[in-house]
Amino acid sequence: MSVEKLKKVLSNELDDLKEKGTLKGKETIVSGVKRGDSEKGTRYFLLDYPGKEFIRLNSNSYLGMSIREEVIKAEEEAAEVYGAGPGAVRFISGTFKGHIDLENRLASFHGRESAMLFSSAYTTVMGTLAPLITDETIVISDELNHNCIINAIRLSRPKNKSIYKHLNMEGLEEEIKKTIGTCKRLIIVTDGIFSMRGDNAPLNVIMDIAKKYDSSFEENIIVVVDDSHGVGAFGKTGRGTEEYTGAKVDLLIATLGKGLGVNGGYVVGDSVITQYLREKAPFYIYSNPITPPEAAAALKALEILDSPVGIKLLEHLRNVTNRLTDGLVNLGYETIMSEHPVVPLMVRDTKKTADLVAYLKENGVLATGLNYPVVPKGDEEIRFQVCADHTDKDIDYVLGVLKEYKQSRG
Repeated sequence: MSVEKLKKVLSNELDDLKEKGTLKGKETIVSGVKRGDSEKGTRYFLLDYPGKEFIRLNSNSYLGMSIREEVIKAEEEAAEVYGAGPGAVRFISGTFKGHIDLENRLASFHGRESAMLFSSAYTTVMGTLAPLITDETIVISDELNHNCIINAIRLSRPKNKSIYKHLNMEGLEEEIKKTIGTCKRLIIVTDGIFSMRGDNAPLNVIMDIAKKYDSSFEENIIVVVDDSHGVGAFGKTGRGTEEYTGAKVDLLIATLGKGLGVNGGYVVGDSVITQYLREKAPFYIYSNPITPPEAAAALKALEILDSPVGIKLLEHLRNVTNRLTDGLVNLGYETIMSEHPVVPLMVRDTKKTADLVAYLKENGVLATGLNYPVVPKGDEEIRFQVCADHTDKDIDYVLGVLKEYKQSRG
């Protein structure tokens, strides 16, 4: 059967994206990694730029765990014992001891009764929210929540949903008041760290508001937080936005693929809730888990994070993050002040964003430009992501490139 008519429609849509400047286009292919030292951090090689070294400022591996020898060794040793993959979904025969060990350690790390692994943080959000949202549930969401939260709400078809302006706690409280008497269960869902901006939700305030109105709902107010960019990168000991704000939410979702540098996602909370999710979450039931080697690598990364070595990595991460943020301000660039290693350079123009990304790449710096619809119109930016394997000299080099750009192109 011919698909020529479909191809024409899709090609026109792709051309439209290109015209608007929002086409993601060809993916960058990393072909090699060169470990750094105290002077010069990790360098990356790209397939289309043979021999050229790049500083990677668009990685989620905030602590550099993905290239630590101890983490790699743990993964290799587990592969020798268990093989490369799980071979089945968990309820059949795909649960390995490494999965249980990791879940127990994650629960302990976050001070919860139970933890539950998923194949990714995206599927964790989808798999957690969908079973908990009934036709007698209303969901209230921050307007800048991640795409996974938006799609999870759409998939779940709640009785109703409402959006409050970004970080507007008065707006959140007003939306709660409107729902009293109209539903049995209310779910407040938010990112911990907003990945495009690096700012954080005031979880302590959100929990206080939720407790204030909880008795008005037959099945409680449940606060669900996706802190994938917070855990392993934020807070004195890397416990994320909860630690930073001094709060403890009802269900905390995070990833193994950012601060911990491996792969997979998880949720921690009350054991009754996680037991329910194991029975009801299709993204868990019908998807293979992370591999036993990945579980071993994530467990080792978590052990490193929860140690004096982890504390030093986090301290260094904060220092180089502040170095970049202060440098941008001194150069006259606009940024959003935060202690998180996502450091946005606000360009506020799609074509200028693309131009700056290209200039940085020409000068050996990998950074990501974010345009509409990933960010709202007018919020176009370069998202820099600082990692613990960056050095002071790396940051100074990047600032030097940005200074040259500003002087030559304004």
